[in-house]
Amino acid sequence: MTQQTASAAIGTSASQSSALQRFVWNFTDTFVVMRRNLYAYQRQPELLVFATIQPVIFLLLFTYVFGGAIRFTTGGDYLSFLLPGIIIQTILFASANTTVGLAVDLSKGIIDRFRSLPMSRAAVLAGRTSADTLRGAFTVLIMVVAGMVIGFRFEDWGSGLLGLLLAVAFGYAVTWVSATIGLFVKDPEAAQVAGFIWLFPLTFASSIFVPTATMTEEWLRTFAENQPVSVVANTVRDLMTGTVNPDEIVISLLWIAGIVAVFLPMAVWRYARVASR
Repeated sequence: MTQQTASAAIGTSASQSSALQRFVWNFTDTFVVMRRNLYAYQRQPELLVFATIQPVIFLLLFTYVFGGAIRFTTGGDYLSFLLPGIIIQTILFASANTTVGLAVDLSKGIIDRFRSLPMSRAAVLAGRTSADTLRGAFTVLIMVVAGMVIGFRFEDWGSGLLGLLLAVAFGYAVTWVSATIGLFVKDPEAAQVAGFIWLFPLTFASSIFVPTATMTEEWLRTFAENQPVSVVANTVRDLMTGTVNPDEIVISLLWIAGIVAVFLPMAVWRYARVASR
């Protein structure tokens, strides 16, 4: 009996050690792939420059061109309403890079080269989504700085930073949607279209630029109020303007967790099928 107990203990310890070792290997491989994707911006810095210029242009245009014409009932200035929304838009548009990046890797056979190496298969997708999330976080930082230059101020730095973290977490979830699309659409040119086309209705039929209450069509207003972009944008907006609503935060986190829970395994499944060809 003692020998059986000792054997069971040894087996459990070995299993735990093996699981820990696999976790370390997966983490290390993911970090290597993430670094490889980030090196692309070092070799082509113009990619990062233009990725940050575009959202700043959006911010300036909507603030100074449309800001005077848009009336809303939130009780604040349009910049305080717009900036959190533009941050979400920037996060969404940045995720299209995941679609194009994976399509390029597939078309060049890089995925097949990864398969020939003794590395975690999950690292290819996790490294790509992590790198694009870091890029999105950098762009968010630039957006906040640009907003402050033209007059935006956090009502509370603690809740404001929490809002930014929530926006980045939403961006990470969306990258898994983009990764799935990129694995279904292997041609880079088609991926450029596919990576953006699903983003436009979610972005513009939302509360990013205007309150949903101003939408005249009831079906459109219902859709806009209950889709994840509006839910997260409203939560980030409240946090950045000093309002902490626990219910909103929970609902936003549930949307983020739900998107990851659906599209992460779908991307892994599709990756296994594509890579097996």
